[in-house]
Amino acid sequence: MKKILVAFMAIMLTMTACNKQQKEAQEPTKDGNPFFVEWDTPYGVPPFDLIKVEHYKPAFDEGLKQHNAEIEAIVSNPDEPTFENTILALENSGELLNNVVSVFFNVSEADGNPEMQAIEEEYGPILTSHYDDINMNEALFNRVKSVYENIDKLGLQGEEAKLVEKYYKSFVRGGTNLSPEDKEKMKKINEELVKLTTNFGKNLLEENKKFKLVITDENDLSGLSESIRTAAAELAKAENTNGYIFTLDKPSWIPFMQFADKRELREKMYKAYINKCNNNDNLDNKKIIERIVVLRTQKANLMGYKTWADFVISDNMAKTAKNAYDLIKNIATTTIPFAKAEVAEMQKIIDKEGGNFKLEPWDWWYYAEKVRKEKYNLNEDEIRPYLELNNVRKGVFTLSEKLYGLTFEQRTDLPVYNPEVETFEVKDENGELLGIMYFDYFPRAGKRAGAWMNNIREEYVKDGKRVIPVIVNVCNFTRPVGNTPSLLSIDEAETLFHEFGHALHGLVTKCKYRSISGTNVPRDLVELPSQICENWTFAPEMLKLYAKHYKTGEVIPDSLVEKIQAAKTFNQGFITLELIAASILDMDWHMIADTNQRDAVEFETASMNKMGLIKEIAPRYSSWYFNHIFGSDVGYSAGYYAYTWSAVLDADAYQAFVETGDVFNKEVATKFRTCLLEKGASEDADVLYRNFRGSDPKIDAFLKRKGFKK
Repeated sequence: MKKILVAFMAIMLTMTACNKQQKEAQEPTKDGNPFFVEWDTPYGVPPFDLIKVEHYKPAFDEGLKQHNAEIEAIVSNPDEPTFENTILALENSGELLNNVVSVFFNVSEADGNPEMQAIEEEYGPILTSHYDDINMNEALFNRVKSVYENIDKLGLQGEEAKLVEKYYKSFVRGGTNLSPEDKEKMKKINEELVKLTTNFGKNLLEENKKFKLVITDENDLSGLSESIRTAAAELAKAENTNGYIFTLDKPSWIPFMQFADKRELREKMYKAYINKCNNNDNLDNKKIIERIVVLRTQKANLMGYKTWADFVISDNMAKTAKNAYDLIKNIATTTIPFAKAEVAEMQKIIDKEGGNFKLEPWDWWYYAEKVRKEKYNLNEDEIRPYLELNNVRKGVFTLSEKLYGLTFEQRTDLPVYNPEVETFEVKDENGELLGIMYFDYFPRAGKRAGAWMNNIREEYVKDGKRVIPVIVNVCNFTRPVGNTPSLLSIDEAETLFHEFGHALHGLVTKCKYRSISGTNVPRDLVELPSQICENWTFAPEMLKLYAKHYKTGEVIPDSLVEKIQAAKTFNQGFITLELIAASILDMDWHMIADTNQRDAVEFETASMNKMGLIKEIAPRYSSWYFNHIFGSDVGYSAGYYAYTWSAVLDADAYQAFVETGDVFNKEVATKFRTCLLEKGASEDADVLYRNFRGSDPKIDAFLKRKGFKK
């Protein structure tokens, strides 16, 4: 998802005037560590203004110590295992450690520095070993197993039964049934994996920061709009450099690829992007990938599975690696002819302009824009003035109010980890507080690329009262430049809606237990709430509510809306195929059934040749910068197919609104909320979907939306 992968980076702390006042009112313990006191902040949000880098290591140490003591208390309990003294005690254990982990990794992803990276490198293996010890604690598992085998006898139903099942499965999948020798093997594999995935993400972060295209000749800016030039000049000024700077951050890279006339510079930018961490230097990730894949196969084999994909997907909606692979392979076969047709359209323009060359990958964005203008009389620069960031965000607020009755009120008194972060109270239609939202929208040094949603605190029930979730949306959007506010691209606007869909999933959930609330669902269901939200981004009814010109306030004109609708299947061959190519690459890496080490470049080339990927398109992520699958061992490995699996679900689910003739149909929205969004993992994912739709999803709506089927 454009969502959290557990990548470890760093933290940078700042204070507003309000934060300073709060600091004076809130006195931590004598050693000044905010983690060792109850957070006396509004809604118990983290006191980001008080937390310093030096607080993390003592807090990790104490959290680990307390968690071990709590586990020991469960194991040594002389009473017969029950839901309360075993499962619930386990669910509620490790509160301090959970707080430290949540704050550390949420903040470090968005505000990185070397000090935090050092902490992550030190404590990543320690945390992995800690959770391995719990997962492989035979005495603890025996208590969990006793409750699991006596679910009916103990009268456990609903969420309680599901929580027992989830813990039982997590212990089994964590290696508790392995022999003592194999447990030691598993621990060593996990310890090495966390080091490798950490280094993968660290290398990628450094590589992203390292590359800069500096332009001093105005002629090299041909084709770039004034706003693009100004943004590049601002980057140069910030780095005390003459001229203009373009980087590999998407808000800089994509406009350059779309509009820069200088083909050789587009090629340079493109090759820098696709060769991130593939330059045979100290930041090269190829050997890391090759070792990660071997270790994952070994781990799967220890667990009794042929491949890592078989192991991972057995716990997902798809159930088997074959089911997942068949879906994406079939869609690839369907998509390739459409991508080839797009190549032909662009080549015609090249030939008509007298270009003496064949289309290459670095030409795609540039000539696709020409096709859009020629075929649909639509230029992305026409749309951007109507996609001012705050207006688009008001759009998702309006959407959630129309569908679910939610309201959003900005708070300026909550501690934040960076001055750019904004906070909001979210209330239900009856005025009940649902949760707190943090928005962090712009790229900066130390912030990893991409977009994601995280839970700073998950929703659950404590002492009969609902503990509200605290959610963050983190993105890397086009920054404001001078007097011009942040004007989003089409992709950025969809990304904002997407991440907000994840946030809704975390906000409206109604579950008793953290482990099954909100987004704690199978990987191939988690993208449904986010991707269905994208459908409204450019729906005509929705555009009229939020798309207003940033200068005049004029609502987007019908003529432009009509152009947008006419072009809605534009470039879908490329968009779909680059995603599917990455999904197949992920599956191919993780369907390896032996432990022989592969050459990463040769393997990727063979994978893409086997699927028939055309030379003008590269996978969305090449292996060496595929952070989703190699930057974390709990990310999307053998799970990137989930974007497509969920896309089939979301197209079919959105059709339920379309069929009523009202995309804001409150009855359908209420059903979607109560059957899916509120349920977390309290029931099986396929059951939740059928409860909403009345049947299994059909692929027809997905193919029609893409323009692949009439």
